[in-house]
Amino acid sequence: MGKSPFLTLKEPTTTLISRVKVHPKYRTIGLGAKLVRETLPLVGTPYVEMPAVMAKYNPFAEKAGMQKITEQPPPKQALAIAETLRQLGFNIHLLGSQKYVLAKLQSLSEKEIATIKEAFTKHCHVRFIKCFSSHMPFGRKEAYRKDIMKASLERLTHLIKACGFLIQTKVYLFWQI
Repeated sequence: MGKSPFLTLKEPTTTLISRVKVHPKYRTIGLGAKLVRETLPLVGTPYVEMPAVMAKYNPFAEKAGMQKITEQPPPKQALAIAETLRQLGFNIHLLGSQKYVLAKLQSLSEKEIATIKEAFTKHCHVRFIKCFSSHMPFGRKEAYRKDIMKASLERLTHLIKACGFLIQTKVYLFWQI
């Protein structure tokens, strides 16, 4: 019997950099770029990718030798929901803060909460559906709509946090030996 192509394990060819953090005291001196530049040849794979939000504002990865491939703009659904939230007095830059979002939700009227739920129902995105169907790879829209309407403020906070992540433009960078 020959070897099965389904059982063949290959060495990974790509490494993913998911986050680079530098202590605030040591920022702006090029330490992030130096760290990435000196680490790239040591990772053991011929390719390195990095999806990053901060790369749009701080090109440290490009300074380290990575090439900017593309920018992914936010999905229209998330932008529409963010606009609804902004109109209700939310600071869009603080949507990633669970404490801020929950406090803001608690200060709203039932009618305003209903407006937010309607926005999430109207501007459905697969990432929002996933917040309510973690046991399934893809949720069902009808179940999502029902879940939104009966969602607690804590659950809505989680959904708004996901929206805050989605409204950020992501930059994709690549490095090759």
